[in-house]
Amino acid sequence: MRKICVITGTRAEFGLLRPLLGLLRDDQSLKLQLLATGMHLSPEFGYTIDEIIKSGFGVDKKVECLLSSDSPVGVSKSIALAISGFADAYENLRPDLIVVLGDRTEILGAVIAASMANIPIAHLHGGETTEGAYDEAIRHSITKFSHLHFTSTETYRKRVIQLGEHPDTVFNVGAIGLDSIKNLNLLSREDFEKSINFKLNKKNILITYHPVTLEKEQPVETFQNILTVLDELEDTNFIFTHANSDKNGRIINQMIQDYVIKNPRKTVEFKSLGQLRYLSALQFMDVVIGNSSSGLLEVPFFKIPTINIGDRQKGRVSNQSVITTGNDLESIKNSVLLAFQEGFKHGIERQESLYGNGTAAQQIIDLIKLNDRIDLKKSFYDL
Repeated sequence: MRKICVITGTRAEFGLLRPLLGLLRDDQSLKLQLLATGMHLSPEFGYTIDEIIKSGFGVDKKVECLLSSDSPVGVSKSIALAISGFADAYENLRPDLIVVLGDRTEILGAVIAASMANIPIAHLHGGETTEGAYDEAIRHSITKFSHLHFTSTETYRKRVIQLGEHPDTVFNVGAIGLDSIKNLNLLSREDFEKSINFKLNKKNILITYHPVTLEKEQPVETFQNILTVLDELEDTNFIFTHANSDKNGRIINQMIQDYVIKNPRKTVEFKSLGQLRYLSALQFMDVVIGNSSSGLLEVPFFKIPTINIGDRQKGRVSNQSVITTGNDLESIKNSVLLAFQEGFKHGIERQESLYGNGTAAQQIIDLIKLNDRIDLKKSFYDL
């Protein structure tokens, strides 16, 4: 029985991987191993390993690597700790294949350790571009470490091949986040309000803003511009989810906490909504504001506008419902006005998903089974 080791370090990543984890757990020919790391093990970020366990999945190993510092030195040392921790975990678990998603720093540590241990690597969401963050370099580095590639669009598949990966190892399966939207029983408005202990208003906005690690501008300036625009909106409530553990994430989270304290009637904050509450929330939002990849991948499925601020997601394929704007106050204000225009909302009602049809997890399982013998010796594929 092949041992398939899936690695997760964040709440969002686990939510995306959950359909795949369920299929792996239930498959009689494969043995699921689950490793939790990063923000999952940090009380500061919600200790979201509890979400994994409550979802019915066992955690085979915990790899502690996240320091209490989000400075450049702290992030670099966290990667070093990840390499060391994953080396020990692999020695104990002896997986036949590891599965990783995206571009987080702890995932870079995980694939470096796997490569040194001669363990094949399968990578989800390669070939994408995020020019405003060091995630860009990390993602492409993970691609070069990996042996199987599961991309979310054909454009990204071609880019992975452009990086020298053989076409026979690169598969466009769509965005795995759509699998959960398709299969979950989302909460009603009443049940959602009970779950967050907060009443929605006539208009509602979800805000998730992460640090932009390659920009000189401090996140406090951009996030303050967002808050200033929100202050001008009437009959509108706001749901904030916290920033991640990238450089300066803690500054943003402190600003969220201060704003909610000052505006308790119209705001609520969460370290993590969890997958069910997050996707359920999107049914009732008028706009999503920030710079999360979810604004480009999952939010368009609900036919609501995304205001994508800055360069963090620059280069990603995006629907017409995504309004990309600058960091300055005037640009953000104009984007919010556009998002609430009836003509704009009407125009996105019939947009089609650019990221597949919600069957990524099953495709990935089938392809993992089909590719049961992986040659670690890769040749660079020249175009």
